[in-house]
Amino acid sequence: NKVGISAKYLTSLFQLALKIHNPALPLLSTERDINIGAIFSIHISALLKMHPFTSKPEPTTCASFSLREFKFAQTLIFAIEEINNNTQLLPGVSLGYKIYDSCGSIAQAIFSGMALMNGYEETLSDTSCSRPPAVNAIVGESNSSPTIALASVVGPFSLPVISHFATCACLSNRKRFASFFRTIPSDYYQSRALAQLVKHFGWTWVGTVRSRSDYGNNGIAAFEEAAKQVGICIEYSETILRTDPQEQFLKTLEVIKKGTAKVVLAFVALRDFFPLVNVIAQHNITGIQWVGSESWITSRTIAETKEYSFLSGAVGFAIANAKLVGLREFLVNVHPDQEPNNELLKEFWEIAFQCSFRISSNGGCTGSEKLAELQNEYTDVSELRIANKVYTAVYAIAHTLHNILKDFKSSNSSKVERPTPQKVLEYMRDVRFTVKTGEDIFFDASGDPVARYDLVNWQPAGNGGLQFKHVGVYDSSLPSEKHLQVNQENVLWAGNSGQLPVSVCSETCPPGTRKAVQKGRPVCCYDCIAYSSDCFPCDLEYWSNESKDRCVLKMVEFLSYTEIMGMVLCIFSFIGVLLTAMVSFLFYLHKETPIVRANNSELSFLLLFSLSLCFLCSLTFIGRPTEWSCMLRHTAFGITFVLCISCVLGKTIVVLMAFRATLPGSNVMKWFGPLQQRLSVVSLTLIQVIICVIWLTISPPFPYMNLSYYREKIILECNLGSALGFWAVLGYTGMLSILCFVLAFLARKLPDNFNEAKFITFSMLIFCAVWLTFIPAYVSSPGKFTVAVEIFAILASSFGLLFCIFAPKCYIILLKPEKNTKKQMMGKS
Repeated sequence: NKVGISAKYLTSLFQLALKIHNPALPLLSTERDINIGAIFSIHISALLKMHPFTSKPEPTTCASFSLREFKFAQTLIFAIEEINNNTQLLPGVSLGYKIYDSCGSIAQAIFSGMALMNGYEETLSDTSCSRPPAVNAIVGESNSSPTIALASVVGPFSLPVISHFATCACLSNRKRFASFFRTIPSDYYQSRALAQLVKHFGWTWVGTVRSRSDYGNNGIAAFEEAAKQVGICIEYSETILRTDPQEQFLKTLEVIKKGTAKVVLAFVALRDFFPLVNVIAQHNITGIQWVGSESWITSRTIAETKEYSFLSGAVGFAIANAKLVGLREFLVNVHPDQEPNNELLKEFWEIAFQCSFRISSNGGCTGSEKLAELQNEYTDVSELRIANKVYTAVYAIAHTLHNILKDFKSSNSSKVERPTPQKVLEYMRDVRFTVKTGEDIFFDASGDPVARYDLVNWQPAGNGGLQFKHVGVYDSSLPSEKHLQVNQENVLWAGNSGQLPVSVCSETCPPGTRKAVQKGRPVCCYDCIAYSSDCFPCDLEYWSNESKDRCVLKMVEFLSYTEIMGMVLCIFSFIGVLLTAMVSFLFYLHKETPIVRANNSELSFLLLFSLSLCFLCSLTFIGRPTEWSCMLRHTAFGITFVLCISCVLGKTIVVLMAFRATLPGSNVMKWFGPLQQRLSVVSLTLIQVIICVIWLTISPPFPYMNLSYYREKIILECNLGSALGFWAVLGYTGMLSILCFVLAFLARKLPDNFNEAKFITFSMLIFCAVWLTFIPAYVSSPGKFTVAVEIFAILASSFGLLFCIFAPKCYIILLKPEKNTKKQMMGKS
């Protein structure tokens, strides 16, 4: 029902158009299997006429032939011919085209769109809007306002419109423009990119000039929104249109001259920019840093005009350039003789060679002129930024049609089906392909491609004109912090200066003063007034700078892996683990020898394992304290050391009981067998585990910012939570150490040739000495040195146990193997 209403409405609209216009046939067309429509502003303007409504109106007259737009039209034909010669894409199907001229007029663009929907007819019937459309998709238009009108008219009929140069962000509205796509990025991204660019160069005070059209209005609105977010202020915002009288451009020029902003952003359509730069050139205005939109920033017509040299240093975002192999040969082969009745080709020839077919003498066109010898906007293929988007749009339609026909063929239907605009629209939403330039093409949910721009800088060329220098990129597909990349060393600024211009409303306030916003002016404009005596204190995490005019974050201190002290402690920790592993390997190789067996090999291996854990647990004390690392470091330290001391204690008790077992009638060793030794180690360690669990449950350690020790920096450390829990863990370890030391001391003079109790005594003496000296050092050390002292104590006591207990055994095994006998082990001293 809705489609029916739209059809009746458009029929009425079309009949009204017939009353005031004589519909024009396509300027360029070729009918084939499937046809593509296109609308370009081949003529820049349509001459306005007053209609008396007493007679049939004359056809619309178009003026100002555009070589650039004609080049777009020929690029479309080139792409279609290339596809028709491609056996992989649309095999067996040939594409045709119908190209209309909108003459830069919104009304003519609507008229052309309706002609492409319904075909050309002098009169309309009730069935005119119900027949299949003349084309399956439309490429165009080159400007936003005509494209908005075109997409609004053909949208209800689901006829896809794919534009190569309409950048207005408003066209991304899927509710209004459900059938619109484009191969050029939306101005939403360009406006944000321009705001980032201005901010990157430190310009906070800029003027703007925009086209009074959808392109300029929406572009500057998006820029102002993005600029406000990053702290950029706009001094003035002027609007222009190419049809404005000279007085309007002079007024805009006067505003620019009186403004204090050194940077002017021109979000202006190319045809609107020409009158403005003409006025500026006449009044010799220089010293302005211009920032341009993609519409004019790569215009060779402007850049190569010597009178416009004041634009030297301009920067702006341009659509990425491309190289289309074979396009130049195709362009220069265009000739009026190809279609003798086509007036457009004759007009093009006359404009290109400044001649006329109506004159036979001097100044007349002969047709023997050669386009290949010309150097103008039409024959130049060094800048194919927008032409490539026309080329891409044609390929997008071709790949969409290819996918449709492939699905038709795979359905094995006997009925011959032809693509419809509705089907093309459905498939185009999901089309994805790679053009021969290497670019991956697809459309997002709004019908937009990925936003990629080249940052170009206008620099003097040898011929007196200007050339485009690539100085950066913008890619919205990258992470936000990498969107904009600028090679600032290669940028030339306004006035051919190598010095970055400064454009601020107010200079930075010197130390000892503060900003006071000027009434009625933007926040970028302020006065600098001296601080009064009413100073305010900084927050606890902040510290005043040297000038006492700003609060800065305090430095955060903790023992890091990247500093020398942290690295040294890590190295010693890994050395300890390596030595322990080497001893374990040596003991394993000689596990059947008397010296290993006589010293309770099972407890020895368990002791070596626990020493490895002791060395490794020191690593948990290094690095930024977190909730988990704080809980792990103290509990790991307590449990691994108790496991280690339990093994040493077990070895000591075994030595004592072994001597008593040699007395007549003693059977004490049956209570200290391997099973009892394991149980004693597990039991003693389990007590420490229970203490740690209680500690972590009631009040565990947590990361804490110590703000009281130093005023100028923050110590990031682990708060013990419950100090009782920490000292309970440390106290239980110390109690086992003292018990072990006492027992080993009592057994030191037992009459074995190799008395292990002596070595245990020495090791426990070192262990206790280290931890007794640790307590005062731990309490008095500030900041990260507290952690360093604790790590040093762990490493020192671990190395003491390793060397004192295992070094003598390794010495016998490696250097005195003759003593590694049972006789030697049992001998009396």
